[in-house]
Amino acid sequence: EGEGGKRLRDAFESTTSFGKLVKICPTVAGKNVYLRLTCRSGDAMGMNMVSKGSLAAVSALREAFPTVQLVALSGNMCTDKKPSAINWIEGRGKSVVIECVVKKSVVERTLKTTVDAIVDVNLQKNLIGSAMSGSIGGFNAHAANNVTAVYLATGQDPAQNVESSNCITLFEATPSGDLWMSCTMPSIEVGTVGGGTTLPAQSSMLSSVGCAGGSRSDPGSNARRLATVVAAAVMAGGVSL
Repeated sequence: EGEGGKRLRDAFESTTSFGKLVKICPTVAGKNVYLRLTCRSGDAMGMNMVSKGSLAAVSALREAFPTVQLVALSGNMCTDKKPSAINWIEGRGKSVVIECVVKKSVVERTLKTTVDAIVDVNLQKNLIGSAMSGSIGGFNAHAANNVTAVYLATGQDPAQNVESSNCITLFEATPSGDLWMSCTMPSIEVGTVGGGTTLPAQSSMLSSVGCAGGSRSDPGSNARRLATVVAAAVMAGGVSL
C-alpha cells in the first residue's frame, strides 16, 4: 500500500489493458524474497499477462532498490503445474464451491446404491483415506479425469490439471433422506480467450456452454462461468463413480 504499492501497481498495469494488480505477498527465506502477486486477468487465463506485468513491477522495484537482484521471474511460489499447499489454501485462478441434491429415488434407481452407502464411502475413502496418504487437495475420487477432459475440450492447458484438480467432495444425507453433495475447488485455472480457445472445435464447445470469448459488459464473467462448468463436471463424475 501507500506510495510504494501504487508505484508497483502502476508499473504492472502499464503492460496490459485488462490486468489489475490486487496485492503482493512476500515470503522471506534468508536473503531471498519470493513475491506472490494476486491479479485479475479478465477472461484470459492470464499467465503471459501476469508474467509481463510482474517483470514491470520487479523492474520498478529494482529502480528503487538497485542492489536487488532478479534471480528468476517465477520463484515457484505461484505455484504453476506442481502440487502445493499454498494453492490449496490461498487459491489460484478461480475458486469455486458448488452443491447439488440428488433424490433418494435417483440414487437407488440409477446409481444402484443407497444414500448412506455413498456418504460412508466418501468418508472412508475420499476423506480419511486421502488424509492418511498425506494428500494435498486430493480429497476426491477422480477429479483430475474430469478436469482434464473439460480442459482438452475447451482449449485449456491440460498440464494445469495438477493444481486445478485440487478438490474436496462432501456428501451428507438430507433430513428428507436425499443425497447432498458439494465440491470445493480453490484453484481452477481457465480462460475463454487466447491459446487453444481459438481452435474451431474448442471455440464451439465454449459457445455451447455460453462462455466463448471475452465478455465486454463484465470482463472475467465468461472465465468464471467456465470454472463453474469444470466444477460441475467434477461433481457429476464424483457421484457417478
